[in-house]
Amino acid sequence: MQITAYELAQRFIGIKEINGSMDNPQIMSMLRLDNSWPEHDEVAWCSAFVNYIAWLLRLPRSKSLAARSWLTVGEPISLEEAIPGYDVVIIKRKANDPGREVLQYQGHVGFFAGGFKIQGSDIHILGGNQNNTVNVTPYGWDRLLGVRRLYREFNTNEAPF
Repeated sequence: MQITAYELAQRFIGIKEINGSMDNPQIMSMLRLDNSWPEHDEVAWCSAFVNYIAWLLRLPRSKSLAARSWLTVGEPISLEEAIPGYDVVIIKRKANDPGREVLQYQGHVGFFAGGFKIQGSDIHILGGNQNNTVNVTPYGWDRLLGVRRLYREFNTNEAPF
């Protein structure tokens, strides 16, 4: 049986930052998987969460805490092709932020959790650092930067990776 990134990520729903001088050790493990500089969990950790899930499943990952770094991982697909549980969604923090051509800018990343796939509706994302916790949150379609597929196609007689 193969578990999807989304199914594994669901197990982390409810994990949140600890305010003050304490830090959540799970979030710190995610942050320090590829970066030694984070000293506290009160930093942007959405990409750390996606990297951690991808690492656990041996999927391609960005190895960066920058959300927009995911625009270079996996295969680009359209939102219409996105499948809940398989694909990563990268969005702008604000609708008027620069487009996907500016990789060195803030953003947000998480796993596609569904939602309407038409302009003007919400995209639901299962991600970390959404109101300082792991949860499913709707975001406006106008913030979409890209969708990436981390899984390669395989038939049921092959190993999935």
